[in-house]
Amino acid sequence: MSTLKPSPRTRHFSLLIVRGDGVRVLRFNFPRRLPVTVAAILALSGLAVGALAADWWYARQRLRASATLFQQVDEQKATIEGMNRRIADLRREITGWRDMHARIWEAFGPEVGLKGRATGIGGKGAPSESAPPPLTPAAELDALAEQVRAQGESLRALDQLVGRARRALAMLPSRWPVRGAVNSEYGRRLSPWTQTPEFHGGIDIAADPGTPVRAPAPGTVVFAGRHGDYGLAVVVDHGQEIRSLYGHLSKIHVKAGQPVERGTELGLSGNTGRSSGPHLHYEVMVRGRTVNPRAFLWD
Repeated sequence: MSTLKPSPRTRHFSLLIVRGDGVRVLRFNFPRRLPVTVAAILALSGLAVGALAADWWYARQRLRASATLFQQVDEQKATIEGMNRRIADLRREITGWRDMHARIWEAFGPEVGLKGRATGIGGKGAPSESAPPPLTPAAELDALAEQVRAQGESLRALDQLVGRARRALAMLPSRWPVRGAVNSEYGRRLSPWTQTPEFHGGIDIAADPGTPVRAPAPGTVVFAGRHGDYGLAVVVDHGQEIRSLYGHLSKIHVKAGQPVERGTELGLSGNTGRSSGPHLHYEVMVRGRTVNPRAFLWD
């Protein structure tokens, strides 16, 4: 058995270990403050372990929350990368717009178009030893917005110009007066009667007798009646010194001085005058001289 008792003469405890018959086997002496110290150490150790356990639990909870945060970061990173690809695609598309606008404006001349690529530039610039750093996504968006704004202004200016051009084009005889195969083109040909070379001032369009002949553009009828080799014919003045003639008609539905719109029925095709068969002879005259009608026909 063992007993623990304080020594009366010293400030320490003694631990005695004796056998069952009363014979002392071992004795240990230790200061009186040792139990308090051990108890304090145990208490502090318990507190430390508790604090570590609390910290571990808190860190575990934070790691769980961080897992969701990391997932959100990965999703946002994928979104940003996708946005960067979309910005690059839009930048290429806008570059294509700019090239297309330049080609369209070029047809109207440099005085109304945008600055071409060959425009001279100059000035003193600072030397650059390396390529500029890549733009941030926000800067990319700002640059893209600026390009869109510039292209929008170009489109609005182009729309105004096309509007004016559309009004001018609407006055041109650009529509076929009848639909059919062309039997004889504009220019030199062999005469169907003498088989000798002659100049043909229009095109002969195949048309069954009685086919409606319609005005290809608005204008004013300046002649309607019999016109020599053309037989029954109609002449329309479209303005800007452009006139059109329709020959070999079987019937006339308009009169001189009458305004007509695009699509107005001028008469019916036929075989009057010097003609080898039913068809429409169609001429276009600019400043009194015949030109190839195909130069105007697109509709």
